[in-house]
Amino acid sequence: MDQKKSIDIQLLGRLLKETRPYRALFILCLTLALILAPLNSLRPYLVGRMVDDHILTYDMQGLKWIAGFYILITLINVGLRYLFIYRTALLGQNVIRDLRVRVFNKITSLPLSFFDKTPIGTSTTRTINDIETINTIFTQGIISMVADIFTLLAVVSVMFITSWRLTLICLLTLPFMVIATYIFKEKVRVSYEKVRSQISKMNAFLQERISGMRVVQIFNAEDQEMEKFKSINRSYTQANLDSILYYAIFFPVVEIISAVAFACLVWWGSKGYWHDSITFGALVAFPIYLSMLFRPVRMLADKLNTLQMGLVAARRVYVILDDGEMIKDQGSQLAENISGRVAFEDVTFSYIAGEPILKNINFNIAQGETMAIVGSTGSGKTTIINVLNRFYEIDSGSITIDGKDIKSFDLKSLRSKFATVLQDVFLFRGTIHDNITLRNPAISRQEVEEAARIIGAHDLLTQSDDGYDFMVMERGANLSMGQRQLISFVRALVADPDILILDEATSSIDPETEAIIQYAIEKLIQKRTSIIIAHRLSTIRHADNIMVLDQGNIVEIGAPDTLLDDPQSRFRFLYDLQFAETA
Repeated sequence: MDQKKSIDIQLLGRLLKETRPYRALFILCLTLALILAPLNSLRPYLVGRMVDDHILTYDMQGLKWIAGFYILITLINVGLRYLFIYRTALLGQNVIRDLRVRVFNKITSLPLSFFDKTPIGTSTTRTINDIETINTIFTQGIISMVADIFTLLAVVSVMFITSWRLTLICLLTLPFMVIATYIFKEKVRVSYEKVRSQISKMNAFLQERISGMRVVQIFNAEDQEMEKFKSINRSYTQANLDSILYYAIFFPVVEIISAVAFACLVWWGSKGYWHDSITFGALVAFPIYLSMLFRPVRMLADKLNTLQMGLVAARRVYVILDDGEMIKDQGSQLAENISGRVAFEDVTFSYIAGEPILKNINFNIAQGETMAIVGSTGSGKTTIINVLNRFYEIDSGSITIDGKDIKSFDLKSLRSKFATVLQDVFLFRGTIHDNITLRNPAISRQEVEEAARIIGAHDLLTQSDDGYDFMVMERGANLSMGQRQLISFVRALVADPDILILDEATSSIDPETEAIIQYAIEKLIQKRTSIIIAHRLSTIRHADNIMVLDQGNIVEIGAPDTLLDDPQSRFRFLYDLQFAETA
C-alpha cells in the first residue's frame, strides 16, 4: 500500500508538471481557493453576530448594516466561486488538450508491432476516455481538494473563536467520519480500476466487431457475437454496481454521523445556554458551521476518489507516452537526390522472438530497376517492404539505400522517398481529393488531375457531378474496389517517389481496371526503382528481375525469361501452377 501511495504521489507530481505552460492560471486557481476559504466561514459568524448583537438587543439599524454586509460577502463569494470553477475547468481543458496532441503524436510514431498486439479500441480509450478523466483531477480533484482543506481549517478556527466548547463537541464525531471516508476511498478506487478495465475491453470489442460487421453478417455470426457482448456488458455493469454499492453505504453512514453530531450539539448547547456559557447566536450559527465542517469532509472522500480515478487514467496514458517501442529516429541525414539503389545484406527479422520470418536475406536492386517478389503466402514478401520502410526494426544485418544504412536517414525524410500501393486500400472519410493528397497543401488540384490522367483514372474518378469533391464514406464503402485501388494509385503517383512499391496492387480488381493500372505501371517504372509484390504472375512480365521467396529464404533470383526457361525453377513451377488453376 505504501508503494502504491508513493507511485500515486509521483504520478500526481508528474501531472502537475503538465501545468507549467499555464503557471499563471494555476496560481490564480490556488489564490482563489485561499480567498474563498475565509469568505465561506465568515457568513455563519455574521449570522451569530446578527442574533447576539442586534436581534436580541433590538438594534434594527445595526442589523441593517450587518445584513447588507452579509449580502455583499455572499455576492463576492458567488462571483469568486464562478471564477474559481471556470478557471479550474479552463486549466484542466488546456492540460488535456496538450496531452491529447502528445498521445496522438506518440501513437503515430509507434512501430506497427504496437498495433499488432494492441486493439484499436484500447488506444481509442486511452486517447479519449482516459484523457477526459484526467481533466477531473483539475476540475474536481487536487485544486478543489485544496480549497476544501482551507475551508475546513478556516471553519474550525472560526468555530473555536465562537465557542470552543461547542467546537469540541462537534469534533467528537469527526474521527468516525475520517475512518468512513478512508474505507470508502479505498473500496471505490479498486472498483474504479475494474470499471476502466472493462471500458477498455468493451471499446476494443465494439471497434473490432463494427469494423468487421460485413464478416459477422455474411457468416450469420450475430448470435455468437451478441453472447460475447452480453458477457462483456455484464462484467462492465457489475463493476459499476460495485462502485455504486459503496456510495450507497457511505452516504447513509455520513448522514448518521452528522445526525449524532447535531444531537450532541443541541444537547450540550442547550445546557450551555441555560448556564450562560454559550450565547444564543452561537447556537444559531453552529448548525451552519456543522454543515460546513462535514460537507468538505464528505466531499473530500468523493474528490479523493475522483483523484484516484484520474491517476488510474493518467497511469494508463503515460504507459503509451513512455512506451519504448518507438522507432528510433536518430538519423540526421536527409534523403535528398537519392538514385534508389537498394541492398539487403544478411537481413534477419522476426515478429516473434525466435521465429524468424526473413533469414539472412541478401539482394540488390540497381537504380531504375524493377524487382518483382513472388512466393507462397507467409514467405516474407510483405515483410521485406515493412522493414525497408522501417515500420519494424530488423534483428540483424543491414539495409542500405545508395550505400547508406537506412537508419542514418531522418525517418520522415526517408519515408517521403517511398510510395506504396497496397492490396487492401484504406480510405478516410472525406473527399476523393483529400484521400489522394492526404490533406497535403503542397499538392495542388492540377497535380492530382494530371496524375489521374496519366494512369487513365480521371474519367472513372469523376463520374459523379462532384468530381474530386465527391464525399467518400468511411473506408470507401460507397466506392467500388477498382475505384478505391485507383485512388491509392493516384495517391502514390502524386507523391513522386524515388522508390515505388506495389504490394499485390492488382490482385483485387477487375480486368478492365487492371489494364489501366498495367499501363500506369509501365510508365512509372521507367524512371524509378520499383518493387512489385505480385499474386498474379502475369502482372510482372515487365520486371527486370524476379526474386522467389520460400519460408523466409531466397530460392532464386533472375530475369523472368531465364527463370521461365528453366523447368527446374521455383518460379516456373508457380507460373505453371497458377495458369493450370486458371485453366
